[in-house]
Amino acid sequence: MTTTGQPSPTPGTTRPIALITGVGRSIGIGAGIARRLAASGWDVAFTYWTPYDRRMAWGAEPGAAESIAKELAEAGARTAAIEADLSGPDAPTRVFDEAEQRLGGPVTALVLSHAESVDSGLLDTTVEAFDRHFAVNSRASWLLIREYGLRFRSAPGTATGRIVALTSDHTVGNLPYGASKGALDRITLAAAHELAHLGVTANVVNPGPVGTGWMTEDLREALVGGTPLGRLGTPQDTAHLVDFLCSPEGQWVNGQLLKSNGGAAS
Repeated sequence: MTTTGQPSPTPGTTRPIALITGVGRSIGIGAGIARRLAASGWDVAFTYWTPYDRRMAWGAEPGAAESIAKELAEAGARTAAIEADLSGPDAPTRVFDEAEQRLGGPVTALVLSHAESVDSGLLDTTVEAFDRHFAVNSRASWLLIREYGLRFRSAPGTATGRIVALTSDHTVGNLPYGASKGALDRITLAAAHELAHLGVTANVVNPGPVGTGWMTEDLREALVGGTPLGRLGTPQDTAHLVDFLCSPEGQWVNGQLLKSNGGAAS
């Protein structure tokens, strides 16, 4: 695990801290959420994993973590960028330790935006790929939520803690991704009940088709054609909903799977 970002803060800061996973690309959903929360008054720790981007079609983006951290700092946030392979079972504890050490306080909001996503179907998915998807998308999410629950404390009678996980309903031709995201949904919705006594809300957001550079032109046209608004989603669309859910005004929304997809056809 490697880190970048700003140094440890001075004591007495009042900005809450958000930990966002999967912020490896400047045009990605995770980066959009990080920018929105920074603008809303949060300090932000975020994770990224360059080897994953490197083996995907879009490739790694050199200097992305540093660039995103700089943007967040310019918005007034203290930041900690943490490179972490979430497929390892010890990674969540180390990520929380690093975030708290770097930013000088406990994490108030946990946003799960990371994913392992390699297309394959029922007949061609390998055992290795299946296990890797579940290790990253399901097990790591559970361990991150568990770590959050073990550490989070709020004043009695308040609901200040927030968990938001990003999901997908895609399964056909994308079996391990869709199945592992389905498990993530159940884990997160369980947290809405099992962590309620801590003053924590937990929700799942399905952002639908978001244009972040991964689609072919044919797929893009098909998805736009199936959306009443006639466009793809943007990271900002997702970020606005996550921002609301993390705000005091969003505390009554709890234990929900929310579709924020412009009415895209299933």
